[in-house]
Amino acid sequence: MTYRVTFVCTGNICRSPMAEHVFRRHVETEGLDVEVDSSGTEGWHLGAPADHRTVRMLERNGYTSAHQAKQFQHAWFDHYDLIIALDEGHYRDLRALALEKAHLAKVRLLRSYDPQAVDLNVPDPYYGDDTGFEECLELVEAAMPGLLDEVRKELP
Repeated sequence: MTYRVTFVCTGNICRSPMAEHVFRRHVETEGLDVEVDSSGTEGWHLGAPADHRTVRMLERNGYTSAHQAKQFQHAWFDHYDLIIALDEGHYRDLRALALEKAHLAKVRLLRSYDPQAVDLNVPDPYYGDDTGFEECLELVEAAMPGLLDEVRKELP
């Protein structure tokens, strides 16, 4: 049975699509039966591609980048096995949207998978320059080994 993971940020054009594409490459490389997706807590950019700086950073580092922004829906709690928030604000928003204990248990912070993390937030790079997008990619990549370990444990 396919395991399903989604990443969630605010507008679904910077951080969450970046995490989606990085994680997708990891699961594809390992041949894991994992569906990977992303969305935003807000609907500001519905249907839009990822921010051009996210696309540039992903492609520069050998990742795919095709994307269309969408907003997280309550019904998706039943679809996804793991819902990964990119910062504490998204984490709170998702937990407020969850109506059942089983849903709450699915919501995690991405940086909680990085044993070196002191701050569990991935800062929003949207209002900055490429440096913020580079930092975002570094933080996302640093969390991947721990996240992959957890997902492997859940697979049959």
